[in-house]
Amino acid sequence: MAAIAVPQPRSSKTESYVDNKRKEDIRHVNIAAAKSVADAVRTSLGPKGMDKMISTSSGDVIITNDGATILNNMQLLQPAAKMLVDLSKSQDAAAGDGTTTVVVIAGALLDSCRVLLTRGIHPTVVSDALHKAAVKATDILAAMAVPVELSDRESLVKSASTSLNSKVVSQYSTLLAPLAVDAVTFVVDPEKPEQVDLRDIRIVKKLGGTVDDTELVKGLCFDKKVSHAAGGPTRMENAKIGVIQFQISPPKTDIEQSIVVSDYSQMDRILKEERSYILGMIKKIKATGCNVLLIQKSILRDAVTDLSLHYLAKAKILVIKDVERDEIEFITKTLNCLPIANVEHFRAEKLGHADLVEEVSLGDGGKIVKITGIKDMGRTTTVLVRGSNQLVIDEAERSLHDALCVVRCLVSKRFLIAGGGAPEIELSRQLGAWAKVLHGMEGYCIRAFAESLEVIPYTLAENAGLNPIAIVTELRNRHAQGEINAGINVRKGQITNILEENVVQPLLVSTSAITLASECVRMILKIDDIVTVR
Repeated sequence: MAAIAVPQPRSSKTESYVDNKRKEDIRHVNIAAAKSVADAVRTSLGPKGMDKMISTSSGDVIITNDGATILNNMQLLQPAAKMLVDLSKSQDAAAGDGTTTVVVIAGALLDSCRVLLTRGIHPTVVSDALHKAAVKATDILAAMAVPVELSDRESLVKSASTSLNSKVVSQYSTLLAPLAVDAVTFVVDPEKPEQVDLRDIRIVKKLGGTVDDTELVKGLCFDKKVSHAAGGPTRMENAKIGVIQFQISPPKTDIEQSIVVSDYSQMDRILKEERSYILGMIKKIKATGCNVLLIQKSILRDAVTDLSLHYLAKAKILVIKDVERDEIEFITKTLNCLPIANVEHFRAEKLGHADLVEEVSLGDGGKIVKITGIKDMGRTTTVLVRGSNQLVIDEAERSLHDALCVVRCLVSKRFLIAGGGAPEIELSRQLGAWAKVLHGMEGYCIRAFAESLEVIPYTLAENAGLNPIAIVTELRNRHAQGEINAGINVRKGQITNILEENVVQPLLVSTSAITLASECVRMILKIDDIVTVR
């Protein structure tokens, strides 16, 4: 019997339609959001950049052109836009300067990526090409760099001045730049010169005077007066300083309760006990030879009372009260002493020694306390920042922080590079030449990235009121002739050898800006969907 043939279904491979429009839309939305953030800070780039006035939710006003500060205060909702804020923070942590530059470069790279994606190039191809371009760019920058020694103070001051020239307080760069260099070189440990901890440089802000009155204090400085309510001393030579974390005041009950006093004799007994308790503590302190007390602020009860201040004044002990808890570590490191948590542990070997502790009047009603001539002083220093109003003081502090970071960069990676858009144009030229050698999509993508790096000199010229197209064209021409240090001199409004104009920056600022910007752009490119979890 013949078997009946069952017809088999045809296994023809039919193409199914896949909708990629949503993925493309997500990418374009992310790129547009991040680009708008970059455009917001772009006008504040360079020495002629504009300042931003930021009004916070609490009603405070901040005037600054520091990229990290502007972005930190932006209330952003879009996730990709928030990535640019994190990018700026990363640059601030890595190099301290170039926070606006890194965001502007990221915005320009994203714009190039958007054009490449609309031409049908796959995001992975674009991402890989960008990674190769970033690696090549760091090599080109390293070849352009000029080595610098820590003993070459002039070069360090030049780089700090370049950082300050784009700030609101740029007119004070001749004062703040040497001050930043001296502060960092003072705290550098010769055994570990690469590790500079900026927490060893304390910035004390005091309202009054002008930024010209800012000074470096080789010792300690407190933005408060000596406690002389009971007529205590305000100046002490050959000071023996105790840093205490306990209270010189009557003890309180452990739990919240009230004590009822029924007659005068009981009240007298309580007051007598309080007096003898405080007097006993002060006698123990005086017995060690201590004549200056730094008292930590207490949240449990009053650190000192009027009675204890009276007895301390009688014992000729100078008192500085309400020292913040987070300042204790810095103070003990500077004074080379130990904090004392209990009066029973108060010993002479735990004290710090200084030649002079005095209250200094600043001439405009304000007073500060200075401790100078510290014996065996730790590697720390204090900068006293003055200013006519709080906005100026805050901006001076931010600018000084950037200058300190620049000097720290030079200490850890001792290479200088030209500023004024010179490295970006040179990168653009060399990457463009390298792209011609490469084949396929890779070369096409790298050429687009090379062109997007021209955004820095273009923006510098635009913010300075120059003709950006003419300036960038001339700059490109000068670099093609081999003038790798030709950059935009915004003061003269022309192109000059920027190294001779002393416009220099640490190599680390440029390399970390390129590396971090490319990493951020690659991350945004790889996102094809946004999932919201409620």
